[in-house]
Amino acid sequence: MTAAENRSGWRSALRRVRHDHSLTGRAEDSADATGPLDDDAADTAAGPTEKAERSFALQVEELLLQAPRRYTPRQLRALTGIERSRTLRLWHSLGFADVESDDVVFTDNDVQAVERLEQLRATGLISADLQVAVTRSIAQAMSGLAEWQVELFFQVLSNRPEGAPHWTTDLERLLPALSKLQEYVWRRHLAVAAGRLLANAPSESDVRTLVVGSTDLVGFTRTARRLTATQLVELVELFHGITSDVIADGGGRIVKTVGDAVLFVTDRPDEAAEIALHLLERTAEATSLPELRTGLAFGPVLTRLGDIYGEVVDNAARLCTHSRPGRILVSEELASALEGDDRFALRLRRPIVERGYPRLHPWGLRRPPAENR
Repeated sequence: MTAAENRSGWRSALRRVRHDHSLTGRAEDSADATGPLDDDAADTAAGPTEKAERSFALQVEELLLQAPRRYTPRQLRALTGIERSRTLRLWHSLGFADVESDDVVFTDNDVQAVERLEQLRATGLISADLQVAVTRSIAQAMSGLAEWQVELFFQVLSNRPEGAPHWTTDLERLLPALSKLQEYVWRRHLAVAAGRLLANAPSESDVRTLVVGSTDLVGFTRTARRLTATQLVELVELFHGITSDVIADGGGRIVKTVGDAVLFVTDRPDEAAEIALHLLERTAEATSLPELRTGLAFGPVLTRLGDIYGEVVDNAARLCTHSRPGRILVSEELASALEGDDRFALRLRRPIVERGYPRLHPWGLRRPPAENR
């Protein structure tokens, strides 16, 4: 399917949903109608005691938010007692644009959410600055989640048979299931993260000794230009499926993915080495994927709200960039930690010299020859 065909399919799905919406609106709001009306005509025909038919987008929004828009920023302040500057800061941290003082934007659920956040701050458990940081971190994760879920929903719509139940029925069944699934996955990851932190004797410092891995597909941009939208999605899904499985099985954690690039961490050097080698082997088996390259660096890493920072992170990215297709480069510190482990073969490579960065002394990582295993 070409990109144009894909867009056409989405438009077809939207038309079908809008058609269902207009039929339902006429059935509910114009029971005495004697013939079919288009959307504009239906709006005009609505009587003074009946609300005009809501736009399709607004109906979807209310179904997703489970509440209609009711309050302006002024009214939100009056209801919560929280200064507009504070609520605006929280609104921005959620990733939403500023709104005018008289715009009707907020729902009853927004009021409750602001009050909950304020209660957390008032207890002293979360400071105002940490409140914003936590909100921003959650929002960034949820934003990506919401994007693919909306795409999933419209894909389902595009395949709905004629005569299927109204689209709102599908959405009302889908949303609670996704919500419960998200909470389940969150709690499982919460338990794993807590266990990992306790096993490594947490201190008051956010700095931990970790192995950081940076890996990507060589020539991905060039390959993507030759693919249709559907083929590109399939390629990315295949790659992300492999990296997710291998990193999880190896005891690591994915920090973030950006296109074909994956950033991950592990607590142990041998786990990181095994993950890198397995990633190389699995992507080589998937003949539709370009070759992989990986960089691994070991040392102190600043961890904050699920993300990682510091020189070790930069070094992993630099090692990945300078690695040849199908190869793995590791930092000198990681090579020292792996020394003597007969599962791995290490070889010193040329120094990496870049202006404005400290010199790196990388080592190539591979499996030892079969006769030496």
